[in-house]
Amino acid sequence: MTRDRTVPLHTIPKGSRVLIMEVPEGKGKSQLIRLGILKGEFIRCLERLPGGTMVIEKNRREIAIGMTLAKSIFVAYTKNNGAEETAKKKHA
Repeated sequence: MTRDRTVPLHTIPKGSRVLIMEVPEGKGKSQLIRLGILKGEFIRCLERLPGGTMVIEKNRREIAIGMTLAKSIFVAYTKNNGAEETAKKKHA
C-alpha cells in the first residue's frame, strides 16, 4: 500500500481501528519496537488528550504516544473498523 492511501496516526479519530503501514526509522522505531508497535499490527485509538498525546490499544494494552511520534507513524483504516472483533466478543 502506498502512502497515498495512508494517513498519519495523529489524524485518526477516537475509536478508530487501523493497521500500521509505516513506522519511522531510528530512535522512534526503537521506541515502538519496545512497545510492540510494528508494521502490520492493528491498533485502536482509545483517547486523544490535550496537547496531542494519543492513547492507543494494542493487545489489550493501553499505550500513550506523543504527537511527534504519532505524526511519523502512517496507518490505513480497516474495511470493517473492528466489527469482526466485536462480533467475536459477543459470541464468546
